[in-house]
Amino acid sequence: MTSIAVICDWSLLQLGLAQAINSQPDLRITTFVKSVNDLLRKANGVKIIVLTNLQLSDQAASDQVAQLHRQGYAVIVISTSEVQSDAVPCIKAGARGYLSRQTDDSELVTAIRAVASGRSYFGASLAGQSLPAPPPRITSREKQILQLVANGATDREIANKLNITENTVHTHLERLRRKYGSRRRADLTRLALKCGVMENFKE
Repeated sequence: MTSIAVICDWSLLQLGLAQAINSQPDLRITTFVKSVNDLLRKANGVKIIVLTNLQLSDQAASDQVAQLHRQGYAVIVISTSEVQSDAVPCIKAGARGYLSRQTDDSELVTAIRAVASGRSYFGASLAGQSLPAPPPRITSREKQILQLVANGATDREIANKLNITENTVHTHLERLRRKYGSRRRADLTRLALKCGVMENFKE
């Protein structure tokens, strides 16, 4: 079962999204909130966020996507716009999916399943257009390791802190290096700062 959170302040649209998504045996909306801040205040295990961008400016929407991406969420944007130039900032900010308001329930479900499987999905209105690849997503474990690397911890200290083996630490570090091409610990520290994973770091 894929758990989904929906950010939407229009109750009628919430109802439509619930009907489209919850009718699927493998998908379930577990959280409805009206804003990104509301979502971030709630502790929940969702991995996919459907962000409805019906009133936001392009900059505000991409800023919200970036905020969610830094928290490790996979974001699908539903927008009033079908224009490539509006989609690009959201994709660069980390959106794994981008759909227009013309999207039907079948395409929405297809997009959610694609993103849940680790792929990206950009709506039919953007087909054939040149779009950037979204930045790699950082998992919650990779985020923990980045935080500790940036704080100066050795691989052994990271393993002890997270109660995992050093080999597991090495595996996560190698995945980060493959995703970002960052080979040195200094690079990973800069990555931690860039991705905002130090914002809520606590010893």
